[in-house]
Amino acid sequence: MPEPIQDTVPDRNLALELVRVTEYAALAAARWTGRGDKLAADQAAVDAMRLMLGSIQMDGTVVIGEGEKDEAPMLYNGERIGDGSPPEVDIAVDPLEGTTLCAKGMSRALAVIALSERGTMFDPGPIVYMEKIAGSRRIAHLLDLDRPLGETMELVAKEKGTGVEDVTVIMLDRPDRHSEAVEDVRRVGGRIRFIEHGDVSAALDAVDENSTIDLLWGIGGTPEGVISAAAIKCVGGQLLGRLWPRDETERSAAADGGYDVTEILDVERLVSGEDVFFSATGVTDGDVLSGVSYDAEGAETESLVTRSRSNTTRRIKARHDRAKLRELSGQRAG
Repeated sequence: MPEPIQDTVPDRNLALELVRVTEYAALAAARWTGRGDKLAADQAAVDAMRLMLGSIQMDGTVVIGEGEKDEAPMLYNGERIGDGSPPEVDIAVDPLEGTTLCAKGMSRALAVIALSERGTMFDPGPIVYMEKIAGSRRIAHLLDLDRPLGETMELVAKEKGTGVEDVTVIMLDRPDRHSEAVEDVRRVGGRIRFIEHGDVSAALDAVDENSTIDLLWGIGGTPEGVISAAAIKCVGGQLLGRLWPRDETERSAAADGGYDVTEILDVERLVSGEDVFFSATGVTDGDVLSGVSYDAEGAETESLVTRSRSNTTRRIKARHDRAKLRELSGQRAG
């Protein structure tokens, strides 16, 4: 006989509330798609996300935000978000991942947010960059930041039962940081898909079992690494990271702050909470999510919403009424 459905009342799924937050940020940012002003696009997303976050019943602290308080008037690191009621949570936000992508009308821009229990999200402190590698459950045991990337791709090919020419790594197009790895991939005959921006979108692509991307590798933003880890903890797969100080000043700051720049940081280290929530909404079309589409009556959005405790992943396509969007815009302006 099939097991009976539990009759206990489930606890609150914050992810289903967070999707309203990323939807509204995406809708606001999308108004600036292709208009060449990345600062305006980012500010629109920040304003919209901050407004919607204020309506959620939680006591949140921004751990990964728009920067320090003197640089970011809203969603700054350390800002308290929500109405102050339980639960107490850490918050990581990127209201517009890919500001340049949005401004240029390019693909892969997202609005993203992640939550976990208070004190469980890694605070990168003064370290801006992190070396990262990520992949799906199937190849998680092969990930290694000390092994040459080409060798890892050969191992992935063996695991897949293909040649290395059928293995693809996605990485930021940053010759100053990635030239050695690129040469190694070329040496073994693997494929590279270069992107201009969008670490979180790329990480989601890499851990998707049905994706044509096998690995994410590269030196990119540490905040994006933490947000990616939160997403991967919910959808499955693995990400390994290692802090990458840009110079001796940053290395000294890391040491003074108690950071070990040699430590390998996996998903559980980056986001140690037992209950992690993640939501992303497409701003521009990409491999992971479709972007915002406006028409005379309103707009359509597509979002990815997931929770680590249940490992439930939802794709939500929503229709938004133009008149109601104007009402929300008025609230934001006020």
